[in-house]
Amino acid sequence: MNGNEFINRVNQLKNEIWFDGQKIEGLISEHSAFKGIIQEKAALYDLQLNPKFKNEMTFLSPETGDSIGLSFLQPKSKEDLIKRRKMIEHWAKQTYGIMGRSPDYLNTVLMSFASSAGFLEGKENCYPENLIKFFKYAREKDLSFTHTFISPQVNRSHLYLENSDEPIAAKVVDVSEDGIVIKGARLLATQGGITDEVLVFSVGRFIFNEDEAFAFSIPSNTKGLKFICRDIFAGGTSHFDHPLSSRFEEMDSIVVFDNVLVPWERVFYYDNGEVAEDFIIKSSFHAFAKHQVVTRQIVKTEFLLGIAQLLIETINIGEYQHIHDKVSEIIAGLETMKALLERAENNASLDEFGFMRPDIFPLKVAGYIFPKIYPRFTEIIQLIGASGMITLPTEKAFQSSIRPDLNQYLQGATKSAEDRVKIFRLAWDLTMSSFGTRQTQYERYFFGDPIRISSDLYKSFPKEEYVKNVSQFLNLKES
Repeated sequence: MNGNEFINRVNQLKNEIWFDGQKIEGLISEHSAFKGIIQEKAALYDLQLNPKFKNEMTFLSPETGDSIGLSFLQPKSKEDLIKRRKMIEHWAKQTYGIMGRSPDYLNTVLMSFASSAGFLEGKENCYPENLIKFFKYAREKDLSFTHTFISPQVNRSHLYLENSDEPIAAKVVDVSEDGIVIKGARLLATQGGITDEVLVFSVGRFIFNEDEAFAFSIPSNTKGLKFICRDIFAGGTSHFDHPLSSRFEEMDSIVVFDNVLVPWERVFYYDNGEVAEDFIIKSSFHAFAKHQVVTRQIVKTEFLLGIAQLLIETINIGEYQHIHDKVSEIIAGLETMKALLERAENNASLDEFGFMRPDIFPLKVAGYIFPKIYPRFTEIIQLIGASGMITLPTEKAFQSSIRPDLNQYLQGATKSAEDRVKIFRLAWDLTMSSFGTRQTQYERYFFGDPIRISSDLYKSFPKEEYVKNVSQFLNLKES
C-alpha cells in the first residue's frame, strides 16, 4: 500500500469519530485534528515503495509472492530479527521516533500473536485458526491498526468489581450463532478512528469477570463502534510555531462499543480468563513488541541528543562543565539502550513455536530504564534552553514590521534570530508544550505502570545462580 491508498482507505471507512462534542463529517484526512498525522503515516507507506529502501522495508509473501511489509515478517533466524530491526529503524527515523504508534508497532503485535497461536490449541473458547487466518489477511492487505486493552479508570482498587446496570468496561453481553456482542468502553486507542481495524485484547486477571476476557479484531467502521477523542494537543498547523505537534499529534480516543457484533471468524478467544491472562505473558508479544519499541526509543533519544547539542552550539555554552555532565547523561542513556537491544538480538533463541524471539530480559531492563530517563532528558533540554524556552515569537511575528527588532535581539552566537527561534521552538514543542508533556507521559506509561514493570522484572529475572554463588562462598547449608 502506498500513502495515497492509505489516505483513500481511511476516508472511505467513514468511521464514527467524535471531536469536541461534534461528530466529524467529511474527509477525515482534511480535518485539522488529523491531517498532520495522516500525512505523516502516508509518508511511511510511501517509504515502503521507495526503491532506495524497498529491499529493507518489504519481503515476498509466502502466500502470493507479492511484496509485503517487513513488519509482518515472522523471524526464524537472527538474520530475520535484524532485518526487522532495520525496517523499524527506517520508519522511526522518518518520524524521529516521535510517532509511538507507527504502523509497525501493531503489525508486530499481531505478528507475535499469530506466531504464538499454538498456545490456544485445544483450549476452551479459543480459535487459533481465526487468528492465523486474520494475520495472513492483514499481512496481504497491509491493514493499519489501532488497539485498546485498558478499561476506564472508575475504581482502581484491588477488590473493585463492576456492578452497574449498564456496562462501563467493555464486556460480552450476548453470544449468538453470528458471534459475540460487546457493550461498554475501552481506553486508550491512539490514532483511534484513522486506521482500518481495531485490535482488542484483554490484559490482567479476570476473577469473576471473564466476560471481559477476549481478543478480536474488527473494522473501525463496524456498526455500533464509535471513537470519542480527547482535546487536541497540536497548537496549530504552522510547522514553524509547532514543528512536531503540527505533524505528529496522535489523537487518543475512548472506544465505545454499543452492542457491537464481532463475527465468529474475527474472535480469537473469549470467556476464558486463564487464557486471557497467560497468552499475553507466554506468547511472544512482549519480546517482539518491546523489540520494536526499544528500537524507536533509541531513534528518539538520538533526536533528543541532536536537539541538545544544537541548543548548545546556538548560544555557545559548550565550555561549561555542567553542560558536559547533562549531555553525557543523554549519551549514557542512548548507549545503554543500544547495548540492551544488541544483547537482546545476540541472545535470541527459537521459541517452542519455531520463531526467533529476542532475549526478553535485556528488553525488560530497557523497558524499566526508559520511563525513568526520558523525563530526565526532557528536563535537561529545558535546563539547557533556560529562558530561551520562553522567549519564542511566532512565524507571523517574523513576517511583520517588528522583524528588525527580532533579528537584532534574538540572534544566536552561531544562528540568525529566525533559525535560533526555530531551534528553540522545536525544543519547546518536544518538552514543554501540551504535545511535549503528552509525549513524556506516553513514554512513562508505554508498557504500563512503571512500578509494575519493576515488580515484573524483579519476579521474573533468574536470580538463583547468583544466590547459589554467594551461598557457596559462605558455605551455607541448603534450607
